Amino acid sequence: MTKIAVVTGSTRPGRNNRQVAEWVLERAQQQKPEVEFELVDIADYSLPLLNEAMPAAYQSYSNEATKEFSARIDEFDGFIFISPEYNHSVAPALANALSYLNAEFANKAAGIVSYGSAFGVRAVEHLRGILSELQVAHVQKTGMFSLFSDFENFSVFKPTEMQAASVDPMLDQLVVWTKALESVRASLNVAV
Repeated sequence: MTKIAVVTGSTRPGRNNRQVAEWVLERAQQQKPEVEFELVDIADYSLPLLNEAMPAAYQSYSNEATKEFSARIDEFDGFIFISPEYNHSVAPALANALSYLNAEFANKAAGIVSYGSAFGVRAVEHLRGILSELQVAHVQKTGMFSLFSDFENFSVFKPTEMQAASVDPMLDQLVVWTKALESVRASLNVAV
């Protein structure tokens, strides 16, 4: 069965990110029951500021946290990244986590769900550049939420129906691309 990870994008104490990720996970499971979705919380791996001596492309990891994170990410065929916007960009914790790995993400598909004062659009644009370098096929549709209208008191995630519906086209594209890239990875494995 096709497996897609819903990956958190923040590790801050009191973060809104985990709530958004759990909501996306539940919606994805309801909308696409033919796909297995699982939550991957980057906070569970306690990844310090990138501290691997070798570039990620070599997969020569020395730290146990990196090895565990690598094994977990490698299980999946696709991803949904939950990205808050920090300083008009992607959250530092997410950028750091993505920098730890390379091949584990390559030739897989990703969707993005963002939130912030401007729906997280600037974070999405920066995240797309990172994902492109990792050879991740990111889909065009994006789920987007506003801190002003989709969070009660800026801390409790209660999306409006209009914004909740923004996730569905992303899921549609993501599932198709995830399944298509399974054959790409299979053909690359045969060629090696």
